[in-house]
Amino acid sequence: MLIKGLDDEDFTNYKFPSMFIASTTCDWKCCKESGLPIETCQNCSLAQQPNIDIPADEILRRFINNPISKAVVCGGLEPMLQFDEICELIALFRQYKVDCDFVLYTGYYEDEIADKIEKLKQFGNI
Repeated sequence: MLIKGLDDEDFTNYKFPSMFIASTTCDWKCCKESGLPIETCQNCSLAQQPNIDIPADEILRRFINNPISKAVVCGGLEPMLQFDEICELIALFRQYKVDCDFVLYTGYYEDEIADKIEKLKQFGNI
């Protein structure tokens, strides 16, 4: 899975200690819709960081072996632009009976991603 970063223990992005996965791309939808320069985005500099290729099973292994993190948060840029990879990661967690919360921070409105939301419902705890 291509990512910008992975923090095994994050305490700021969700109510539980979480593994934070930074996605690789953004279309700057939030800034464009608000009429703001892209540089105002708190994650603008993240887009300039190199991509990291980490296997999904390595992400799962790190999560399982970490006694602190209780959820996985995907954000940083726009995880919906990596939807297939995110679904594969969630499916892998569920295959191994890891039923933790998955949080996907997105700039899209519900009606813009209705098909993706429907697909995510099969997993639970999203």
